[in-house]
Amino acid sequence: MPQPVQPPETPAIIQPVTTHEAVNLEQSSIEAPGTRLSRSLPSGTIPTPSPPEAFAPEFSPLKVYKSAALLGPPISVGYSKASPEAPLIGEAVEPESDRAQSLSRSAALPSSTRSSPTVLVSQGKALQASASSNVSPSDALSVTLGTQNVKRLVTQERGGEAREFEFSIPNPETQPSPAEEVAPAPNPDQVNPQPPSTPAPTPNVPDNPFGTGGVIELTADRQEYDDQRKVITAQGNVVLRFREALLNADRVEVNLPNRIIVAQGNVALTRGQQVLRGQRFEYYFVQDSGVILNASGELYSPTAGTDLSFTPTPGSTAPPPQRPLSDRIASDQPLQGISNPGGYSFVVGGGSSAQNLSVPPSGGTINRFRYQAERVDFEGSNAIARNVRITNDPFSPPELEVRADTARFTRLEPLVDEVVASRPRLVFDQGFELPLLRNRITIDRRPREPALLNFGYDGNDRGGLFVERSFEVLNTPNLRFSVTPQYFLQRAIFEEGVIDPSVFGVRARLDGTLGPRTTLTGRAVLTTFDPTDFEENFRGSLRLQQIIGTTLPHTLNLESSYRDRLFNGSLGFQTVRSSIGAVITSPVIPLGNTGISLTYQAGAQYINADTDRLDLLEPNRTNNRISLGRYQGSVSLNKGFLLWQGQALPPTPTEGLRYTPTPVVPYLALTTGVTGVASLYSNGDTQQSLSGTIALVGQLGHFSRPYLDYTGFNIGYTQVALGNKSPFLFDRVADTKVLSAGITQQVYGPFRVGFQTSINLDTGKEISTDYLLEYSRRTYNILLRFNPVQQLGSISLRINDFNWTGNPQPFDGSNVIQGVTR
Repeated sequence: MPQPVQPPETPAIIQPVTTHEAVNLEQSSIEAPGTRLSRSLPSGTIPTPSPPEAFAPEFSPLKVYKSAALLGPPISVGYSKASPEAPLIGEAVEPESDRAQSLSRSAALPSSTRSSPTVLVSQGKALQASASSNVSPSDALSVTLGTQNVKRLVTQERGGEAREFEFSIPNPETQPSPAEEVAPAPNPDQVNPQPPSTPAPTPNVPDNPFGTGGVIELTADRQEYDDQRKVITAQGNVVLRFREALLNADRVEVNLPNRIIVAQGNVALTRGQQVLRGQRFEYYFVQDSGVILNASGELYSPTAGTDLSFTPTPGSTAPPPQRPLSDRIASDQPLQGISNPGGYSFVVGGGSSAQNLSVPPSGGTINRFRYQAERVDFEGSNAIARNVRITNDPFSPPELEVRADTARFTRLEPLVDEVVASRPRLVFDQGFELPLLRNRITIDRRPREPALLNFGYDGNDRGGLFVERSFEVLNTPNLRFSVTPQYFLQRAIFEEGVIDPSVFGVRARLDGTLGPRTTLTGRAVLTTFDPTDFEENFRGSLRLQQIIGTTLPHTLNLESSYRDRLFNGSLGFQTVRSSIGAVITSPVIPLGNTGISLTYQAGAQYINADTDRLDLLEPNRTNNRISLGRYQGSVSLNKGFLLWQGQALPPTPTEGLRYTPTPVVPYLALTTGVTGVASLYSNGDTQQSLSGTIALVGQLGHFSRPYLDYTGFNIGYTQVALGNKSPFLFDRVADTKVLSAGITQQVYGPFRVGFQTSINLDTGKEISTDYLLEYSRRTYNILLRFNPVQQLGSISLRINDFNWTGNPQPFDGSNVIQGVTR
C-alpha cells in the first residue's frame, strides 16, 4: 500500500548562464556606480602616487597600477612547510638562492585608505557541459574554470586599497616558461627611435552583460605581495570571484608569472547549485588543469548544464544570474528541508500486452548526489579521481553508495561521457558489498534502455520467463525508433527447444514529436518467428495524439490497432482483432470548492472483435468475430473525505526516515465515485451502466520501529446498475457486485508483505490478486510482485531522490566541515 507523499518543494527558478566571450577592455570596469577606474600609466613611467582620499563605501575609487614597484618595498610571504608531494607552486619556479634573497628583502604592505571590500569575478574558458538536463555525477568532478578571457587580477585587503595586476592567459603556443623574466623599465635618458606602428583595429564588441569583463577579484583579511617572486598571498576569510563562481578558503596564493592559484584550508567552490569542497585546490590557468585534495561536494543535475558551463548561448538576452552566496553560510547550517521529489525505478518483468492494465512504473531521474574523493586530478573536462564515493543519501554514513578505487571521467562528445572505474561496487549499510559487473559505463543524456539485458515474465503469450535487449535504430530530436529482440527462456527449456522459431520474438517502438502539442506513437509485437503463426501472434497499434485547448486541455487520440489485448474483469483477457477511430478525453476538472472532480470522454470507432451472440454470427464461419461501429460516452464524479490524520515523525534517519524516503503520515479516509457509461452500436444494440463505488483507505503506524509499526489497508465495494449488454465480449459489463480489499503489513525491520484482490460476489470468482513482498529503505526499495490470475510477475528496484539544505557532513559521519576535521 503506497504511502501518501507530501508534495515536493517548489524548485528554484533557474535561468541559463550566458556571457559574451569578448570584452572591450576600454569600457569594462568593476567600479562602483558613478565612478570609473583609474587608467594604467604607460610602461616605463613611474609617477608619484596620489595622496589618499576618503570616499563613501559605495563610491570608493579603484586605483590601478601596472608596475609592481608602485606597491612599495618588497614584502615578506609566510609559507607553511610543504610536503614533497604537494610543493608550493611559487617555490617550484625559482632557484633556492633567489628564493632566500627574495624572502630576506620582504616587508609588509603599506596601509591603505579604507574602502568597501571588493569581491572577485573571472571570465574563463568554456566548460563542455551537456545540452541536456540529465547530467551525470561525472560532471561534478569534471572541473574547468573558464579562463581564456582573463585580463586582470584585482586584489584588496579588507579595509584597504585595491591593487590591480595583469593576469592575461597566453595562447598555448606562447606559454610562459617557468623562469619567465619581467622586462625592466626603460631608461628615460636613452632615446631609441621606434618605427611608427598602426594599431590593429579593435572589433566592435558589446560590453559584457554581467559587468565582470576579464577580471579576477581577490579579497581577504590580510594580503602580502612578494615583488621578487611575483607571488600574492591572501590569508583570512579569503574570497575569490571569477564569473559567476565563488571560491572560499583560509589561504590563497597567486603566482603571477606562471598563472597558478593555490587555495588551502576550508576550500569551497560554489557556482549556482553546485558545490565543490576540499582541503587543497591547485589550478593552472594556462593548462586549464589542477588538483583537488579531499574533494567532496554536491551535484544538482537540473542546473548543472548551466552552472558548470561558461559558454554563452548565441543570441541569448537572458538577464545576468545572481552572484553565488558563500558556501561558509550553508556549511554552518544543520541538515534540514529534506524532501523526496521522486526517484528512478528499474523493473524486471511485469510487462503485459493488455492495454488497460497498469504496469510497475519505470524510469525517472535522480537530481541530487553527494560525492567524495581522496584526490581529483583534472584537465579541461576530464578528470581522474581516487577512492571515489557517490551517494543519493543526505545522511551520513549513507546506507547506499557506489565506491571505486579510481574513476576516470572523460567527455567523449557534448552529450556523451565515459566513466571507467577500477573495482566498482555497491555498498549497503557500510558493510555488504556487491561488485558491479561493468567497470566502463557510457553515459548518454538521451533516454535509453536502463540495462544491457532485461528479463520479464509473461505466462500467456511468451510461455513464462523471457529475456530481451533493445537497439536504437533511429534517434533524431523528433523521431525515435527501436527494435527489441526477445528470447523465451522458459518455453525454450521446457517446451519447444532452444532453436525452435516459436521461442524467438521481437517488439518495436516508434515515438515521434510532430509539434509542441502533437505526438505519434507506434507499437508492434511478434511472439513467434514461425511464419504459419504470424497472423495470430502479431499485435500492433498506431496512435496520433493532439492536445486541444489551454485552459482545460483535452486530449484527442486518433487510433488504429491490430489484435489489441484488454483485460475485462472476470471475463479475462479479450482480443480486439482490429479497430480504428477517435477518442477525446477531458482533464480532471474540479467543481468549484465542493471537492468533487469531474472527468469525461467520448469516442467513435469501427471494431472487429469476438462475440458470443449467435444471432450476429454466420452459420458457416471460421471464427466468432463481428464488425460493428461503436459510439460511446462516459462521465465520472469522485470525492474523498479525510476522516482522521495523525502526525508524522521528524525527518531523521532514526525516526521518520528510517525505512521510507518520506515520513509516514497516519490517516483514515473515505473515497466515493459514480460513473455512467452509454454505448451505441451500429446494429442497433446498446449498453448502459451506472456504477457506484465506496472505499475506506488508511494507514496506521510510522514504519519506524523494528516490527509491526505499519499497516496499510483498503476495502471497497462497487455496485453496477446495468441495462442492455454489449454484443462484444471485450467491453461487456460482467461484474455487477465487486468486493476489493488489500493490506500491507510490516513484519520486521524493512520487510513488508501484502496482497490486493478483487472478487465477483455474484459468482464468487476471483477477478485478480496481487501478492507483494517489499524490502523498503530510505534510499532504495525492492518490490517483488506476482499475479497468478493474470500470469504476471515483476521485480522492481527504486532509487530515491532527495532535496535538502545545509551541510550533510562527510560520508563517515565525523564532524568535518569542508574537508577539515573539527
